[in-house]
This record gives sequence, C-alpha cells and structure tokens, in this order.
Amino acid sequence: MCARDMSQVQQVALTELKEWLRKETAPLIEPMKNKGTSLLKEEEGRLNDAIESNRKILESSRREMEKKDPKTYRFSRNANKFAENLSKIMEAIKIPEHISYDSLQTFHNDLIKLIATTEQLRREAYPYITPYFIFDRRRLDATLKRLQDINNELGEFLTTQYIKAKTAEGASDMVDKLIETINQASETKNEREKVQQIEKSLQAKLQETQQEIAQVQTKAELTELLTAEERIKELRENVKHNLRYLQKPFFKLQSLAKSGDVAVPVDEVKKLGDYLSDPFEALATEEEGHPTLKDILKKLNEAISQKKLKLKSTRLRKAQEQIDRVLNKGSLNVLHKNCIEARSQKSKMLTSNAVIALQNELTQLQNQLGGMQKENEFTCSRGKALENEHQKLKEKIETQKKELERIAFQLTNKNIHVVFK
Repeated sequence: MCARDMSQVQQVALTELKEWLRKETAPLIEPMKNKGTSLLKEEEGRLNDAIESNRKILESSRREMEKKDPKTYRFSRNANKFAENLSKIMEAIKIPEHISYDSLQTFHNDLIKLIATTEQLRREAYPYITPYFIFDRRRLDATLKRLQDINNELGEFLTTQYIKAKTAEGASDMVDKLIETINQASETKNEREKVQQIEKSLQAKLQETQQEIAQVQTKAELTELLTAEERIKELRENVKHNLRYLQKPFFKLQSLAKSGDVAVPVDEVKKLGDYLSDPFEALATEEEGHPTLKDILKKLNEAISQKKLKLKSTRLRKAQEQIDRVLNKGSLNVLHKNCIEARSQKSKMLTSNAVIALQNELTQLQNQLGGMQKENEFTCSRGKALENEHQKLKEKIETQKKELERIAFQLTNKNIHVVFK
C-alpha cells in the first residue's frame, strides 16, 4: 500500500467496476482465455479420439462374441465388458461451455480422475483379454497417453500462466458479493427502522396504560380497599407476634391429637391447623372471646402438665407465659376485635359492585401492561440484534471494498477508490 502513489486515485462506481476491470485487464485476460480455449479444444479432440478407440474395441469384441468361437469367446466378452465400463466413464465427462479458471480446473481434475480410473480398469481387464485385440488396445493406449499429455499441459498452464486471469475472475465475483452485502445492510437498516417505530408506538401505549392504571388506583373505593389490606397486613404481623411462642407447642399438640395421645375435638383440631397455617384468619373467624383458641390453650396446658408435651425450659417458660396472658389477662381481646372489624370491612368492600368493577378494570389493564412489557422487551432485543448485525455488515462492506481496491491495483497497477452511488 505504501508503494502506491495515492495522489492519483481514480474513483470508480461499484456498478461500473466490473466493466472497468474487464477493459483494464483485457490485454492480460484475453490471451489467457484464447490459450485456454485452444487447450480445451485440443483436449476435447483427444478425448474424442480415446472414445473412438474404445468404441472400436467395443465393436470388435461384439463381432467376435457373435462368432461364438469357444477359443475367443471368453476373451472377447472380457474386452466387451471393459469397453462398456470405460465408455460410461468417458461419456460422463462434461466439456466446459465457458472459459474460466474454475471451469478449466474442474475439467482438468475430471480428466485426472478419468485417466486414473482408466488405468485401474486396464490393469484389471488386460490380463484377461491378452493376447487378443492387441492392435485395438494399443490404439486406445496411445490415445489415452496423448490425452494425458495435453491434460498435463493444461494443468501447467493453469498453475503458471492463468493466475492473474484467475484473480481478475475472482474480482468479478467479489463485486457481486459486495453488492449482496450492501443489499443485506440496506435491508437490515430498513428492518431496524421498522422496529424503532414499533418501539416508539409501544412506549407510548405503555405510558398511556400506566397512567390509566394510576387513575384507577386513585379511585376512592380502591384507596379504601388498599387501606384495609394494609391494615390487615399490619394485624397479621401482630397476631403472628402475639402467638410466636405457641407455634411449636401447637405443632406438637397437633401431632399428639392425631396419634390419640391427647383428646382434642375435631373442630378444635381443624382450628389448630388454621392457627398454624394462617393465625390472622384463624383469630378473625373466632367468636367473641375467642373460645376455641382458649379451649386449645387449656388442652395445651394440660398436656404440658401431664408431661405429654415436652419443650426446652426457655421455650416452655415463654409458652406458658403467653398461654397465661391469653387465658387470664385477655391479651388478645383488642387484637381479636380489630381483626374481626378489618376482615369484615374488607369483605364488604370486595362485594361492592363499584370495587368489583374497578378491580376487573385494574386486572385487565395490568394484564395489558404485562403483555406490552413482554412485547417491548422482545422488540428492544430484536432492535439491538439488528443494530449489531448492521454494524457487522458495514464492517464487512469496508473490508470487501478495500480488498477489491487492493486487487484492482494488483491487476492494473492503478489506484482506485470504489464509490457507492
């Protein structure tokens, strides 16, 4: 690159680059193509000679077989089979319609395979044909030798002389590839722009839906429901805290009741399970004075006294203190009343037509929002992927363009700058 005179750079449009290369390289390429055409015609002629020589073996052997002479029949049959096999291989060879490095190289390789296969067939068949058809065999061997010689000449020509022509032909293919890459980049850009429009539309819909949700949530009915739910949440924690030292004893009492070691009525066993799973709901559904809880605590106390329910000393002391506060000091009276009121208030609100309608509307909006958020995530991901793909294609375009400019200099010794119109 440093050796180039960059002060004289010719701009060539990509759409005109093929024709420019053709004209500039014509003095180099045309003689090579003419020589390739000449060699190809000579090869075709020698291949036809070999086919004709093989045809004579086929005809001679067939005539000899028709005589049904016991002395020659087996030899002529072997010769006929050999010629038939060779004929199929030779006639499968395709002569190139257009002269190019690739077409000539493919033809050259096909003939190498043909000659190698023919040699194998000869080694296998000739011992079973000898001494008959000697002149036909010699004629075939001579034509195959001439075919091999001209094919070697073609191989030498491709290796030593056709290299620059090959480079020029490759440059033409590179022009097509560059145009294809540019088209891909353009399609990717257009797709990215479409995705950006979808992103904008989704963002606007998301914002609109979020505003609608906020408006519904500020309605008085839902605000009251939310306040009630917060109140229940607070009470739930209070109930849990007030019964915290009874959870393990409750669990042990439940096990004793199931095993029959402690007699507990069915309704109390059920309530005991409620206090273990949801203490707030269990207390809020008790009658005034929470009698079921007190009955459970009395049985718990009795089981502890009878040594049927064992606890560590610290845990036992705290449990007994909490049992005493509930049974004798009414420690849960106020909390019980508050739980009943909060639960009742929420139940009334949930059965209100206005609240039901607002909740349905809110659920529908939230579902819409969730769906749009997923769609937006997918769209953003698709947009980033397209952006990355477009960037890679731009880099590929630049690489292909520079390579074309380098090859053009190599072929013509002229500095060019490929431009896209």
